[in-house]
Amino acid sequence: MAAVAEKMELDVSQHPIIFFDGVCGLCDHTVKRLLKLDSQQRLRFAPLQGETAAQLLPPVDIQELKSLVVCDRHGVARYSTAVVRILWHLGGLYRVLSCSLWLIPSPIRNWGYRFVAAHRYRWFGKHDACRLPQPGERERFLP
Repeated sequence: MAAVAEKMELDVSQHPIIFFDGVCGLCDHTVKRLLKLDSQQRLRFAPLQGETAAQLLPPVDIQELKSLVVCDRHGVARYSTAVVRILWHLGGLYRVLSCSLWLIPSPIRNWGYRFVAAHRYRWFGKHDACRLPQPGERERFLP
């Protein structure tokens, strides 16, 4: 994966990539929130249905669309571990929250994550197409 990231000229150590389901209402809301919370503009975003995901992630992540995926200097994280890493990257009190979440055993964290993921379309809706970046956001989105 590192070789592919280098080929695409991506520095995941400086700019972690958050892969999200581009048609999921919950994912769209989460991306909007993260754009506001990421004051240092470190995070990059890419839909699981996009070119970047096709080049960096295994096909199972793209076909099943069951998890938020984070690619950073520690590797690839899925499910609740991805959420914890995102909070860590936001820093401040979110970093403290991420440390607190590490105390919960991953099977329990992942159960909660999978429960919400299984109901997300019903609870938050599904869009017809992937989110388009707003003006000023383009440099933070990957194809």
